[in-house]
Amino acid sequence: MRTPLTQLLGIEYPILQGGMAWVATAELAAAVSNAGGLGIIGAGNMPADLLAAEIRKCRELTAKPFGVNVYYLSPFVEEVIEVVLHEKIPVVTTGAGNPGKHIERLHANGTKVVPVVSSVALARRLEHIGADALIAEGLECGGHIGEITTMALVPQVVRAVRVPVIAAGGIADGHGLIAALALGAQGVQLGTRFVLSQECTVHPRYKEALLKARDRSTVVTGVTTGHPVRILENKLAREFLRLERSGASREEIERLGVGRLRAAVREGDVEYGSVMSGQIAGYIDDILPVREIITSMIKEAAEVLDFLGQRARAQTPANILEV
Repeated sequence: MRTPLTQLLGIEYPILQGGMAWVATAELAAAVSNAGGLGIIGAGNMPADLLAAEIRKCRELTAKPFGVNVYYLSPFVEEVIEVVLHEKIPVVTTGAGNPGKHIERLHANGTKVVPVVSSVALARRLEHIGADALIAEGLECGGHIGEITTMALVPQVVRAVRVPVIAAGGIADGHGLIAALALGAQGVQLGTRFVLSQECTVHPRYKEALLKARDRSTVVTGVTTGHPVRILENKLAREFLRLERSGASREEIERLGVGRLRAAVREGDVEYGSVMSGQIAGYIDDILPVREIITSMIKEAAEVLDFLGQRARAQTPANILEV
């Protein structure tokens, strides 16, 4: 399962792990990298010293490439960039902002820059300023979302840019990987599937909530703030939606969200915590080792390709329309 992306990032399989704040720890990132994908430490709002400690821990757990996700709304973003440069991190994914002012220094340091995009216009702009690849993330994903589905977004971004495109949002298995490749992507990024792994360190109640999720269990909050977030519906979500319907100010809505993700991830508060989850959660019904998640994806993808190849070879002019 080789693509131009695997060569660019120095990985075995075209599978990235999402840089989820509070979730994407050294333990999870190392497990993904050891299994042949690209693990990502989610810097989130970490101060520099905590990020440096996570990087050191990850290096103790893996000798393979891993990355750091830089969250551009963090008050520590400049310090985080300095840590990334000092530690010579090979890959940086970015979100919630424009990495343009840092790209030249990152490239000079040997770091590949891979921003998350939710529109064609943003994809073109970030390619123009030097992005090495792009993560086209559909609104099916958990956490901060855009307005376009993965199925619609990915082929449009692929057509608009020349750098490799990674599909994200609603992908959890080999079928999703093949679908993404069929749309022109060179790889995929998974979030919710890796949350439901044995190596992920989130609170057990967080994982239990995801396992109980169904296809319509998530809601989108914070639309009126300009930063919509997909989470599981719970008491916090209903309070968010009530405030938005009542015309509450952006400041009041944002205050409600302070510390809620940590409460869910670390303390297991699945009622008043922010349980970020993609819509694919309703499809996942087990907690597996990361290596098994990745190897099963690759095996399933190969089986899908083999099946499609057999179907294609079996077609004749008389029955081609029966596919």
